[in-house]
Amino acid sequence: MSTSEELHEHAEHAAHSNEPFNKRVAATMAIIAAVLAVVGVLGQVSVTEELLLQQKASDQWAYYQAKSIRRYESEVARDLFGALKQSDSSQTYQKNADRYRDDQAEIQKKAGELEAESRTSGRRAQRYHFGEVFIEIAIVLASLAILAHREAIYWLAVLSAALGSAIALSVLLVH
Repeated sequence: MSTSEELHEHAEHAAHSNEPFNKRVAATMAIIAAVLAVVGVLGQVSVTEELLLQQKASDQWAYYQAKSIRRYESEVARDLFGALKQSDSSQTYQKNADRYRDDQAEIQKKAGELEAESRTSGRRAQRYHFGEVFIEIAIVLASLAILAHREAIYWLAVLSAALGSAIALSVLLVH
């Protein structure tokens, strides 16, 4: 049995006693665990969103490259028909090249926007995960508070949970 499992087992056992301190700490641990679950899920959602946006940006860049190839082929055809003195065909390929160039600008803009959104989701995920670490530490400290019957350790657990929650909530500041 790992140390954290032992601590959790001791905390559960202590919570069943009639001591008010143990009950207070156990109730706090339950709240902290619920907050941990929410922060963990939000962190995973942000990671998934980041990866999805990265993939969409990659798809846009592939589309950009395809338009670039088509533009290049139209320019080659334009030059070839121009050299052969077939101006109607040359003008048709010039129009195609111009259209592909315009398309590329729009695609490039969209890809850049998706990359920026992906970076934002990544920053959010990172904050959730950092917050999660402090909340997990809070659960361990609360378990230790029950085992050691130390009020100071309990308040350190509360402080750690508050800090982790504040870090997780700081995603509201990420743009």
